[in-house]
Amino acid sequence: MRTAYRSSLDDFSHDLVSMCEYASRAMEKASAALLRGSLQKAEEALSMADHLEELRLRCEERAVQLLALQAPVASELRQVISSIYIVEDLDRMGALSMHIGRTARRRHPASAVPEQLRPQFVELTSLLKEMSQKVLTLLANPDADLALELYRDDDAVDAINAEVLNTLTQQDWDGSTREAVEAALLLRYFERWADHCVNVSGRVYFFTSGLTPEQNADATPLRRDEDAIRRRFDDMQRTFTRDYYPGRGQSRS
Repeated sequence: MRTAYRSSLDDFSHDLVSMCEYASRAMEKASAALLRGSLQKAEEALSMADHLEELRLRCEERAVQLLALQAPVASELRQVISSIYIVEDLDRMGALSMHIGRTARRRHPASAVPEQLRPQFVELTSLLKEMSQKVLTLLANPDADLALELYRDDDAVDAINAEVLNTLTQQDWDGSTREAVEAALLLRYFERWADHCVNVSGRVYFFTSGLTPEQNADATPLRRDEDAIRRRFDDMQRTFTRDYYPGRGQSRS
């Protein structure tokens, strides 16, 4: 019985790796569509949505079976519970990739990335590719030390996020309001994708060590001022609403 249970647990782990591979490939294709203005790459990314959904449903079914089949011991229970959360993060990563692919398709043949911000988005694409590779490695071979590296990688993504938002909110920004809002939304998709990579690494860290990364003083990264970023984004949304939809968003007496 325990041998069959371990085999099912291994199958669950394999499905997580497959789901991560598909989400990562979808992001690579969506990013290529965005930066190259490739309609084909956008369609290739969007075509992966059905398979990602199929994998998600299969993972959820496996999780229920593993919990109901036999009472797992402590380490097995940590693995199953952690994997359930990982499925949700991978699902969101796939969804964010689809958002980027749709944006690239909608703006084709124009680019949704202003030319002056292109270097930052190229760097973001490169960072996310490295992070996704580390997540794949973690899922195939859980390692606490590698899990902590994702936190440091996320700091680099946060730094670019802050830099671009600062550019978009300066008085001397010479792009249109629409360009600024679209760039900010895309930036949010990239930033959230990286956050989900970090979430997965945190789950793997918990599974391997029994602790959360926050319980390890060396693992706690320097975080951005999220409130300031949200205020900037809200200001941009209000400006966009005022310029393109006069009368909306105004307070009523």
